[in-house]
This record gives sequence, structure tokens and C-alpha cells, in this order.
Amino acid sequence: MNNQKQQKPTLTGQRFKTRKRDEKERFDPTQFQESIVQGLNQTGTDLEAVAKFLDASGAKLDYRRYAETLFDILVAGGMLAPGGTLSDDMTRTEYCLFTAQEDLETMQAYAQVFNKLIRRYKYLEKGFEEEIKKLLLFLKGFTESERNKLAMLTGILLANGSISASILNSLFNENLVKEGVSAAFAVKLFKSWINEKDINSVAGSLRKVGMDNRLMELFPANKRSCEHFSKYFTDAGLKELSDFARNQQSIGARKELQKELQEQMSRGDPLKEIIAFTREEMKKANLSEQAMISIIWTSVMSSVEWNKKEELVTEQAIKHLKQYSPLLKAFTSQGLSELSLLLKIQEYCYDNIHFMKAFQKIVVLLYKADVLSEEAILKWYTEAHLAKGKSVFLEQMKKFVEWLKNAEEGKEITCTSWVLCVLRSCVQS
Repeated sequence: MNNQKQQKPTLTGQRFKTRKRDEKERFDPTQFQESIVQGLNQTGTDLEAVAKFLDASGAKLDYRRYAETLFDILVAGGMLAPGGTLSDDMTRTEYCLFTAQEDLETMQAYAQVFNKLIRRYKYLEKGFEEEIKKLLLFLKGFTESERNKLAMLTGILLANGSISASILNSLFNENLVKEGVSAAFAVKLFKSWINEKDINSVAGSLRKVGMDNRLMELFPANKRSCEHFSKYFTDAGLKELSDFARNQQSIGARKELQKELQEQMSRGDPLKEIIAFTREEMKKANLSEQAMISIIWTSVMSSVEWNKKEELVTEQAIKHLKQYSPLLKAFTSQGLSELSLLLKIQEYCYDNIHFMKAFQKIVVLLYKADVLSEEAILKWYTEAHLAKGKSVFLEQMKKFVEWLKNAEEGKEITCTSWVLCVLRSCVQS
């Protein structure tokens, strides 16, 4: 038997020192700000020298950590407190965007400084966009001249794609809108943007981020009308923006009308009520009959779920269109409206492959229902058709068009015979 006393187990191990790189560094922008301010004071108004200094400093200073501080200094000369005022206890420089000359050429030069910096240090891209959003919210804290410079710079940056048009969301802030700051800022911004690019490019950027239908929000609710928007921006020398906004509102109104018509049809509302409602909305929105028939066609064809089988969809379409032919007839009192409808039918049948073989039957049905006249059909056939599916649809319509032409000739012969009979009876008497 072993009488030796058993030793108690002991914990052994090695204590590791925390590596310096793993220690969380305290956020202290003071030293960073002093370095940037000192460099800007040395370079002064020479923006080429500023760009070179910023490029070189990125290797020594922590741009990633202090991006907001960096952009605050470049724009306002020092760190900004909430609301847009400069922090009193921080070093500042007189060489920044807000102290520069208020002209487009100087703002373009500053835009180049920012572009070069962000191209060199790609990770600053997101931080820069966030900075612009923040600056827009601080507009009330800036002077009119500072706002003008920022507006021109923002327009140039939007034009060259350095920032997204989504930053404009900050301008819809209730306080900025209420005091007219947003609208005044937008005038300068859009002028510099359109100066760099055309209105089509501006419109494309706005559509991309869903801002194209929100421009009215630059004004308070009691002034949020197309008339007020148009007058304000036209008087400011931005008629192209006014026209764009008016067009967007018209498109929005058409979409709403189309949606409402579609819902009425899906509910099975009486045709008389639908026609009366459509006439009223057409008058209210100042729409032409050609525009209205296009909306009606789209609503009619969107109010039903179509069969996926080609052989069954034609029968379904004929039945459905027969039901709504009085509605189509009510808005095709002009030859141009009939042609517009024919083009919409052609386009629809081409874009929806199951309807390719249904085109001729749809046209014949609407001819019999007095929606389409022989004049409109012949005009479409000879010269007014679209290129989409042209050969297929013209071939489908060939026999029917021949029949129409023969019918027209028959009418002329009958009419001539009747005139001769009348003349003979006059002579005999």
C-alpha cells in the first residue's frame, strides 16, 4: 500500500501580454485635426498643393478612423458641432470650402480635390456621402454664402458621380422645408448639376434612386403643387427642371388613374360608372383622348389573369374585350385615338407572345363593335404601323384589309349607281 500523500492538482499556464495592436485605441481627433489644419495652412489657396498634401498624409494619418473630422475641416475649416457650428475648443483653418470664392470655377476645383482624395482612398467613399448628408441637415447653421458654395459643390459632385442622388433625401427635412432653405438650396444645386450635365442625365440619376417623384417635397404641404413648383423654378432660371417635374406628375397621375380603373374592372363595376369616372378624370388631368385610350387599354388588359395556353388565350381575350368594347368606343371618337389604340394592340400582342396569333381577331372584333373604323385600319396597315412584329401582323391582316378595300369599292359603285338613277329620273321627268 502506498502511504505517500497525494499532491493536489495545480493550474499551470502562461500569462500573455495584450498586444498593442489589439488594444482599443481611444477616439481622439485632436492630434489628427492639428496635423490636417497645419498642412492646409501651409498649402493655403493652392488646391493642387492641397490635393498632394492630402494624398501623402493618408499614409501617415488614420483617414479611416477620422473621416468625418477630415471632411469637416476641408468644408468648414474645423470640426462641426451638432447644428453646423464650429467647435470652439478645436484648432481651425481659414483655408477651406466655406472661405473660398463663391463661383463655379472655384467649386469645380474643390470638387477635383475631393475626387482625387476618394479615388486614392476608396474606403472614404461611403464616409464622404454620409458627410454630405449631414451637411445638408446642418444648412440652417451656415450662412447664405456657405450654403451657396455647398450647393454648387454638391451639384458638381452629383454630376460626376462622386455621390448618389439619394443624399437629396436630407433636403426633405421638415424644418429646412418649412423655412424655404431646401428650395433655395435646390436652385443652386440643380443649376450647377445641369451646367455639368443635361436635364436627361439629371433625370436618370433621380429615377435611379426614386427621387424623380419627390421633388415637390422641397416645399411645405400648402405649397406642394405643380403650379407653384413650376413658377418657383422657372423664375429661378430652371425651366427644364419645371418641365421635368410637370411631366413626372403627369406620369404619376396616369399611373394612379390606370390603377383605379383596373380595380374598378376587377370589382365588376358597371360600365356606365367607369365611363363617367374616366371622363371626369380625363378632364381633371387635362389628358387627350389619345393618352386616355392608351391608359384604358392597359387597364383592360391588366384587369384579368390570362391563360398561359396560346390556343385558349385568344378566346378569353375576345370574350373579355367584347365586354369592355363600349368603354373603348367611348374614347375613340377621333381618328388619332383609333390609331393610338391600334398601336397599343400591336405593341401588346408583340410583347406578350401568347397573343401573337390573336392580333387579327382582336382588330376584327373592335371593327365590328364600331371601336375601330376601316379608315383607321387601312391607315395603320399602309403606313402607321410599328416595326414590332410588322411582318407577322401585316400578314394576319392581309385578307381582312383586302375585304375592307373591296367593301369600300362596292360602296362607291352602289353610290354611283344611285346617283345615275336619280339623274335619269330627273331627265325623264
